[in-house]
Amino acid sequence: MNAPHTIVETALPKPAQAAMGQPHVHESARAHVAGAAHYIDDLPEVKGTLYAAPILSTVAHGRLNGVDASAALALPGVRGVVLAADVPGDKILAAFAHDEPVFATDTVQFVGQVIGLVVADSVVQARRAVRAVKPDITPLPAVLTVQEALKAESYVLPPVFVRRGDAATGLARSPHRLQGAFEVGGQEHFYLEGQIACALPLEQKQWSIHSSTQHPGEVQHWVAHALGLDNHAVRVECRRMGGGFGGKETQAGHLAVWAAVAANKLGHPVKLRLDRDADFMVTGKRHPFAYKYDVGFDDTGRITGLQLQMAANCGFSADLSGPVADRAVFHADNAYFLEHVEIASYRCKTNTQSHTAFRGFGGPQGVIVIEAILGDIARALGRDAQDVRLVNLYGTTERNVTHYQMAVEDNILHALLPELEQTANYRQRQAEIAVWNAQSAVLKRGIAITPVKFGISFTATLFNQAGALVHVYTDGSVQVNHGGTEMGQGLHTKVAQIVADELGVPLHRVQVTASDTGKVPNASATAASSGTDLNGRAAQYAARHVRDNLAAFVCGLDGCGAGAIRFAGGQIVSPKAVRSFETVVKEAYANRIQLWSDGFYRTPKIHYDKATLTGRPFYYFSYGAACTEVVIDTLTGENRVLAVDILHDVGHSINPAIDLGQIEGGFVQGMGWLTTEQLVWNDQGILVTHAPSTYKIPATSDVPAHFKVQLWPEANREDNVGGSKAVGEPPLMLAISVYEALRNAVAAGRGGDAAAPVVLTAPATAENVLRALGRVVD
Repeated sequence: MNAPHTIVETALPKPAQAAMGQPHVHESARAHVAGAAHYIDDLPEVKGTLYAAPILSTVAHGRLNGVDASAALALPGVRGVVLAADVPGDKILAAFAHDEPVFATDTVQFVGQVIGLVVADSVVQARRAVRAVKPDITPLPAVLTVQEALKAESYVLPPVFVRRGDAATGLARSPHRLQGAFEVGGQEHFYLEGQIACALPLEQKQWSIHSSTQHPGEVQHWVAHALGLDNHAVRVECRRMGGGFGGKETQAGHLAVWAAVAANKLGHPVKLRLDRDADFMVTGKRHPFAYKYDVGFDDTGRITGLQLQMAANCGFSADLSGPVADRAVFHADNAYFLEHVEIASYRCKTNTQSHTAFRGFGGPQGVIVIEAILGDIARALGRDAQDVRLVNLYGTTERNVTHYQMAVEDNILHALLPELEQTANYRQRQAEIAVWNAQSAVLKRGIAITPVKFGISFTATLFNQAGALVHVYTDGSVQVNHGGTEMGQGLHTKVAQIVADELGVPLHRVQVTASDTGKVPNASATAASSGTDLNGRAAQYAARHVRDNLAAFVCGLDGCGAGAIRFAGGQIVSPKAVRSFETVVKEAYANRIQLWSDGFYRTPKIHYDKATLTGRPFYYFSYGAACTEVVIDTLTGENRVLAVDILHDVGHSINPAIDLGQIEGGFVQGMGWLTTEQLVWNDQGILVTHAPSTYKIPATSDVPAHFKVQLWPEANREDNVGGSKAVGEPPLMLAISVYEALRNAVAAGRGGDAAAPVVLTAPATAENVLRALGRVVD
């Protein structure tokens, strides 16, 4: 079944010199391979730089009576201890809910909460000294599970309810009805580069911050807020991150604030880098979810009524839990029309790490529940789950409005799903698997196709804006700066391609520089899969302004209209002459023509009511589907993914190679979430899976030998840059096909009532598979 990776050409025919639509290598690829790409820990350190290490709570919930740091201060190289009293500005972080202290003050809220810092002449000295600090904590009762939080009505934010139609009546009139409950665990970001920040005090109360962050603007705001300064006094720069996945959207700000407060107290630059264990203990994860559902359906499997409860474990503070839980509500339909539905969303407060953004941002937690429900419906009816999914799909002209009142205008799944079914030989393989399972006593196989419909835009409408600067120098070279950040996903490469084509210059003539709050202010986070949509368009507009200036100049020289001027292949062509781009630029400069410009873009059409969660929160949807085959060992619970076929929608791809990498990487990361990546907190609230020895991300050996990816050939139906679609987050949810295939294999292996729901707690570790098979009783 081995097959090469496949890319279907998605772009319209373009001139050979066009940059967009071509699989150009990542702009830092050679530097990555050569070890020449600088991350924050590689930057030369200013003379006098000190190093910090965090003092962590060892209690899940307790009263903080004091901190004895005398033994630590007596150790060689220790310069000081930094606590809440040393914060010169607001002692509460400038987060949306204003509910999280910079350092713990009167209480501690989870094991791993930062109480303060020890600052020393070296990293080793700081980390050694931390172990000598003795916090005085009186334990208090802790809430450690979603079930405990629901019982105690412990919430970081009020519950949210969304209704459409009459779910109770729909259920009562349904020919068939099922109830069920299951849980899906969280996920550690496990970026290669851990959380890090360096704070450098400058003259006149100004600050330079190097932060590994997806949101430099927020880091700027948080640091200024904690230091009691205006935002203009703080400049934040980030050339690249070694991975982010959402974990550096808000939580990078904590380290920057901590380092800045320490630097402010001691009058020296301070670097703070968490080691892997501390990173696990301090930072939040993907939100674990618990579900309960009551669903009614007809003989074809079409849903006629649904009551759904989704409870998110948010940890001790709100962080981004509100919008994460909202997006889970928005995606609880996935690709399916729900005529009569009630959704209750609970944002549970527990004494654990404050959970945060993670690739998909609540979308995966919404998609998986409806896919599980449809899988259970198919089993109850004895029908193929693919047929049940097809009968529930949104229509193209009818049954095409979501439960939050947004019309689905660009649905391609009626064509995409059958196409994948055919190219993956789903029906034939399904029959072969049934024969296999009848003959195999121990090993059982399963196969499933699941679609994805993922909304693209920030659910917080104000973040759907971006700015950029384009500078053309007198030698014809081009520099671009935009508000997005590069975390390995290829954003800078795509933006450079867009600008190169707008100016008609070779790609190698365009350079994208570090994200910098001193160049593009108030930039949104690089998140919500919108990095290229927003920043690419802003950069395109900036380049267009410069191009228009040059075109007007050439028009003046040649006496023609601006529409007659073409920019391509490093040349500017008018009806009368062909000139090199460099020549025109030099002449334009000599004639005092502006050769730089800014660009601004705001996403059109979007709006919604935050109180009712109704409206149009998304500009468009990205679609895709995956067909996955798995095998389980019914004696040990072990499982393996055997084959994956993906057909995914990226519109007209700006860079097919980068998009392919995002699809493959997103799928594998989603596969890890649902199979091997288990977070375990003990009854003391201690995260016991806090290192690679106990927390297992997928390895290369987990990638199936048959892993085929094809791109859907249609352009984005909305006016997006280059006809493209976002690709960062949607592919992760393709891995829900792994979960559904595993549940089908479990159903084949458990015997008994074949129509009963399969309760498989994710991740599908060996223990959880055995529980689903009924081989383990808790």
